[in-house]
Amino acid sequence: MTEKDTYKTITKAIEPVLFKDKNSKFFGYAFPILNEDDVKLHIEGLKKEHHSARHWCYAYQIGAETISYRANDDGEPNNSAGMPIYGQIQSFDVTNILIVVVRYFGGVKLGVGGLINAYKTTAQLALEASQIIEKTINIDYLITFDYKNMNKVMRVIKERNLNITNQKLELDCQITISVRKKESEAVFEKFNHLFEIQIKQI
Repeated sequence: MTEKDTYKTITKAIEPVLFKDKNSKFFGYAFPILNEDDVKLHIEGLKKEHHSARHWCYAYQIGAETISYRANDDGEPNNSAGMPIYGQIQSFDVTNILIVVVRYFGGVKLGVGGLINAYKTTAQLALEASQIIEKTINIDYLITFDYKNMNKVMRVIKERNLNITNQKLELDCQITISVRKKESEAVFEKFNHLFEIQIKQI
């Protein structure tokens, strides 16, 4: 079995989607995130924007190989909000994403089944409105060499069509490359066999 070296995420935050049920309004948001600080910022922003709402329920997932996730019911009955939202993140198979559903209570209780359906549907609508893209899991290497070896290094970079993310080209040169995971070992070996050239993972 070949190791998976791609993941799906969304390109940018969406305009909110709206789902209504028995006078309750559910606004769905989807944000691309990289860490838990991003989560806090977005939730704080939405609490300011919707200061008179009743609940700000959310779920997020971060990571491509090591996954961390959280689902938060924010005062709704246990597992009636956060987990249905997280279920949609799983069903769309996306990561590095936060979905928040902001609820304005309309005076009529929906019951647990109604809540699960409302949060699930709003999350689904938010994901359907998002632009989902596939990205590769990359490994970054730092290549260190003397200027005189520049051609050797550049030849490999060109041959393998490698992505340079940073470079410092002086007497002693440093180039940082980002390599798709499944090609990373071969690329590492290639540079490692070159005389007077150091490569290390960063």
